Amino acid sequence: MRVVLAVVALLLTGCGSGATAAAPAYNAADVMFLQMLIPQNQQGIEIVRLAAARPVPAGLKELAAAIDSTQRTEVDDMKSWLRDWGRPETMDMNPQAHAGHGGMKMTAPDLVGALRTAPDSEFVRRFLDVLTGQQQGAVELARTENGTDGGVNAQARDLARRVVESRTAEVKQLLNFKV
Repeated sequence: MRVVLAVVALLLTGCGSGATAAAPAYNAADVMFLQMLIPQNQQGIEIVRLAAARPVPAGLKELAAAIDSTQRTEVDDMKSWLRDWGRPETMDMNPQAHAGHGGMKMTAPDLVGALRTAPDSEFVRRFLDVLTGQQQGAVELARTENGTDGGVNAQARDLARRVVESRTAEVKQLLNFKV
């Protein structure tokens, strides 16, 4: 009987059970990463959609369409995660709030505007330049999520890994297009 009581006492107190506190589902770095990547992706979608109505090589149109589809799916996923966590989809607009993630990685709006109005003869060259920079910004942002002071959420960390891999491959493709 004493053995049974001792075992019950150990189980009730957790002694020797090897139980540990559950890891947090997400942290502030995860939230900030998603809140920063959403507008970054939305801008990427805006940029790649400009190629749809322009005379660009078929391979570049295909790449733009693939980027559009991928980034729309990512945005939907990120918004869903933030809703599930009870966190806002939008971020603090104070630029200092993003210093820990290296600041915003958005393409300057004037570059996007100039691309929108570029003559067809200059569009492909400008498109490649703007989109390459935009995709590189996503890679830099994603690296902060998986860095030392980054996020803890497995889904967000996996998204960051996939962003680094896919955007790096896309940049290589963009750099290989001849103008």
